Amino acid sequence: MLGWFGLPEGAPPGAADRILEALVRELSGGGLRLAGAVQVNLDRGQNCACDMDIVVIGEENRPIRISQSLGTGSTGCRLDPGALETAAARVAARLAGAELLILPKFGKQEAVGRGFCDVIGQAVLGGLPVLLHVPRDQRQAFAAFSGALAEEIRPDALTDWCRKQLTGAT
Repeated sequence: MLGWFGLPEGAPPGAADRILEALVRELSGGGLRLAGAVQVNLDRGQNCACDMDIVVIGEENRPIRISQSLGTGSTGCRLDPGALETAAARVAARLAGAELLILPKFGKQEAVGRGFCDVIGQAVLGGLPVLLHVPRDQRQAFAAFSGALAEEIRPDALTDWCRKQLTGAT
């Protein structure tokens, strides 16, 4: 099963990341075997873009910086696609034995078939439930990618959805 959630328009930046980080803490504390990653944004102060790190679940002391500094006045995308691919490879290497895969989001890289796409496909083919955030501007691409396999979940129901995936309850 492929579960996803969105946030209402106007949600504060980084809200989905904080929701997933709290969910991972809660589920890990309950002894569940999780694979995946969360994004942690590090505030660099007013007038500075945040630094974006991916923390692979189970490798908390080895964050991967996925943002790059482009300099003052730059307007290009700050994502380092190579670093994102490194994160995806490290997540893929940890899928064996997991009960649930949690990923930060289906973003622009995934919309063009990169990033975590292969990891998502591998998990779904292996019967491993997947949960991720889908930003509003990527929902059409996500629908094309996931077809009828995806289920939308309210943000306040994520814990229940995860537990149901693990117990088989409906």
